[in-house]
Amino acid sequence: MSPPIRIAMWSGPRTLSTATMRAWENRRDTVVVDEPLYAYYLAATGLDHPGRDEVLAAQSTDWRTVLAGLTTGDLPDGATIGYQKHMTHHVLPEVDLAAFAGLRHAFLLRDPRQLLASYARVRAEPTLADLGLTQQLALYRRFGGPVVDSGDLLRDPEGVLRALCAALEVPFDPAMLSWPAGPRASDGVWAPYWYASVEASTGFGPYREPAVELPDHLAVLADQCRAAYDEMAGSRLAPQRS
Repeated sequence: MSPPIRIAMWSGPRTLSTATMRAWENRRDTVVVDEPLYAYYLAATGLDHPGRDEVLAAQSTDWRTVLAGLTTGDLPDGATIGYQKHMTHHVLPEVDLAAFAGLRHAFLLRDPRQLLASYARVRAEPTLADLGLTQQLALYRRFGGPVVDSGDLLRDPEGVLRALCAALEVPFDPAMLSWPAGPRASDGVWAPYWYASVEASTGFGPYREPAVELPDHLAVLADQCRAAYDEMAGSRLAPQRS
């Protein structure tokens, strides 16, 4: 048998990361894991996120243990693809990136101004580190891989997912385009704090150009993210036709 395909999707918050995880989970050949380094990140930083105690109880706080589970052994339920939804800011400097070398990497972006307008509705005072753009760029420079802009994904879900699958050398599956509403057993225990809109969804919603008005302190933060976003977005995938 061929070894399983393990995909690391690197994203920041509010980038359609959970909806994209839903798309992959709806494939019969795929199992997903939701933010496996979150408990490690909270334990290491001491940050007080919503549901902190539940997260710490649900996952290992040892990054070595987490990475061993993500990179070795068979996948459950006879799956041939393992899809890992990662938040880039969870990868703190002590994590040995060499452990990720055997994975297929991809990157999910969102325009910084749109990202901040959305994120600030949940956490009013985000920092540069919270958004993960600089960490994402470092991972992109190290590993490379296809780049997806969330705006492009909403404009043309099928075309962009076809291009992503081709870049990752896996067949496209039309099942990725829709899914049943509701929670999943694979969702992190933090889902009640963050996943309401995804749980109500049955697919990627229509793209609507957002009206973005940022207060001055968030506009400055968006400007600090711009160069990292632009470098990666310059290589983003174009939609692919069948």
